[in-house]
Amino acid sequence: MNRNRLQTLFNSFGKKAKQLIKDKDQTLGKLQEGLKKATTNKGALTEIWEQLQLLFALAKDYANGSYTHVSKRSIMVVIAGLLYFISPIDLIPDFIAGLGFVDDIYILTLVYKQIAKDLEKYQLWKDRQRTTIHI
Repeated sequence: MNRNRLQTLFNSFGKKAKQLIKDKDQTLGKLQEGLKKATTNKGALTEIWEQLQLLFALAKDYANGSYTHVSKRSIMVVIAGLLYFISPIDLIPDFIAGLGFVDDIYILTLVYKQIAKDLEKYQLWKDRQRTTIHI
């Protein structure tokens, strides 16, 4: 895998994420598109499934205003990773059996590691939301 080319591709999605984050509806639409692709290809994504779900949840809760205790930089990294995931233009085309998601998994794993502390805080917040009784 050509990491320099992969980094260049990912950086281009960072620019798109910066613009996308300004439009809540468009962001939520892209998240739905990504979630559909992830669900359809769950078998190929088994090793990162939980992390991927957490990234989608964080981006969704940020976009709809439920969770805002995360930096714009971290959200842009998440959105860029998810945009890379849903894009048909990536280093290894997704239709290549057995290899198509290797680059996607690599990028999403890097995103997850890069914002791990933010994700821990978000997970704690989510856990508190579930245990809070709303009257």
